[in-house]
Amino acid sequence: MAGTGSDPLARAEQFIWLTARVLEQRRFAHGFLEGDPDAVETALTAYLNEDGGYGHALEPDLRGPVSQPLHTAHALSVLDSIGRCNGPRVERICRYLTEVSTREGALPALLPSQRGYPAAPFIPVVDDPPAELLATGPVVGLLHGNQVWHAWLFRATDFCWNAVDTLEQSHPYEIEAAVAFLDGAPDRARAEAAADRIGRLVRDQRLAVLDPSRRAEYPVAAGYAPGEHHFPHDYARTPRSLARRWFTDEELDRSLDHLSDQQQDDGGWPVTWRQWAPGTALEGRPLVTLRALETLRAYGRPLG
Repeated sequence: MAGTGSDPLARAEQFIWLTARVLEQRRFAHGFLEGDPDAVETALTAYLNEDGGYGHALEPDLRGPVSQPLHTAHALSVLDSIGRCNGPRVERICRYLTEVSTREGALPALLPSQRGYPAAPFIPVVDDPPAELLATGPVVGLLHGNQVWHAWLFRATDFCWNAVDTLEQSHPYEIEAAVAFLDGAPDRARAEAAADRIGRLVRDQRLAVLDPSRRAEYPVAAGYAPGEHHFPHDYARTPRSLARRWFTDEELDRSLDHLSDQQQDDGGWPVTWRQWAPGTALEGRPLVTLRALETLRAYGRPLG
């Protein structure tokens, strides 16, 4: 029976049952109620297409049925969360990634097949999209982290290293992608050195709000929604992340306090990116809520 108490987890549970898609309901049940991982995978399969990619608005800001790299990256993160990022299912995904890669062997954020279907205005549809660290980094890092080996990974890994090594002027979501790659990259010494450099970049360019009480003093990246700031916990989602060393204990504690305080009266956490359609905002909040709960739990914060 769903919790009705006042603790954060019980309030979040009520919010999930009230608003979330079946996939997020089953992810919550698996992560916090000892639910069956098979149920999560069954729900995820509804988004799978015959080409081996995923579509059908799995990533809420891209609507329509067609497979896209961002949907497929989302699917991999779900499989990773239930310990299923292996075997034939991932081999099929890697074949799809091979087919949609650019000349560099890496992934664009959005394929032209999205044209004609609704999509967030901040993700432009172009005829010859370039490869991006934003799309490629999380996928490569996750596959390496699960010790998946596939021919696609060789060039994609080289692309990510080059993108990370030449990263200078950046923005928070690109930094998140770099961290996701580095946290899974097999060359740990190189990853640690790259992470140290990027951490200095984050602080120099003020890409993380180090004091939430003064967040109005921090810049918002071009194209982001007003107030769409990022905080230390957005980069270091677990204590094991290389990004954890970028921040002092005091800075991270303030960040986690802020994350806890952001839980709203209905039990969910808010979407901070630009809300361009009612349905996408509704579907996005359970995803943000799951991430908040997972982050707080990873740092040992009490949930209930």
